Amino acid sequence: MTSGGDAPGMNAAIRAVVRACAYYDVQCIGFYRGYQGIIENDFVELLPRSVKNIINKGGTILKSARSGDFRTEEGRKKANENLKKNEVDAMVLIGGDGTFTGGLIFSEEFGFPVVGIPATIDNDIVGTQSTIGFDTALNTVVDAVDKIRDTASSHNRLFFVEVMGRDSGFIALNSGVGAGAEEILIPEEDNGLTKLLESLKRSKRSGKSSSIVIVAEGDKTGKNVFELADYVQEHMPEYNSRVTVLGHLQRGGSPSCFDRVLASRFGVKAVEYLLDGKKNFMVGFENNKISSTDISDIKKGTHDINRELLRISDILSI
Repeated sequence: MTSGGDAPGMNAAIRAVVRACAYYDVQCIGFYRGYQGIIENDFVELLPRSVKNIINKGGTILKSARSGDFRTEEGRKKANENLKKNEVDAMVLIGGDGTFTGGLIFSEEFGFPVVGIPATIDNDIVGTQSTIGFDTALNTVVDAVDKIRDTASSHNRLFFVEVMGRDSGFIALNSGVGAGAEEILIPEEDNGLTKLLESLKRSKRSGKSSSIVIVAEGDKTGKNVFELADYVQEHMPEYNSRVTVLGHLQRGGSPSCFDRVLASRFGVKAVEYLLDGKKNFMVGFENNKISSTDISDIKKGTHDINRELLRISDILSI
């Protein structure tokens, strides 16, 4: 099942799980709309040919939803009954933090084996250096910012580009460095409006006629990106400020080669781990190797922002 926000590469993970099951002679079914589909017993048998031509497609063929019913004891009991009725022995959960939280609670209540595959463009999960969809989202943002810079340079404009990241700045920081942004604002670093103005004025003095500021949606420098742009316009009238909110554009599109390969590795290993008797864990990617982390440990940890990348972004914005 896939759950939570969709991410490019989810289909590649589904494909890998299904074909690994077929390789090891294990029956595989897919539940639609995450936990809600389990509660409603909405599923389909998945065979190797069922997942042909999906490795290159964004979104998820199994659909995704957030289930209010699964948050209740009654809903989880119904889900367990359906799993037993369909003779399901274990579940592969493709999603993010909320997906794994629900899976852990369910496993603890009913002793049901689960394994998680991290798929979220935010890349904010402990136990893996990269989540499925993160690389594709970065490439989408960089491509968009490259196009915006053409307009910014042509009209001597200051563009504020808001990217996803309500609680984490991984997309903003990495895409900001990759796109050559003059300033990057993320939730983990609350440097205030004064520092932003100082940075932009320094860029102006150095001869820059236009600038790009990447803003994570969860940044607290201003109430929102539009208020931020108004504040800078007021204090730096020499700039013609504009705002672009990329929004859900970042979730869509064909997954990058990196995400397709990562999802394929995760999917196969998830099945192999379950067949080896492992349960209640998430597959991850550490030091170019597939790893595993107990789901309960994921809930306790914090995926810290790359401080070295922050330092590099300051140096390169001169």
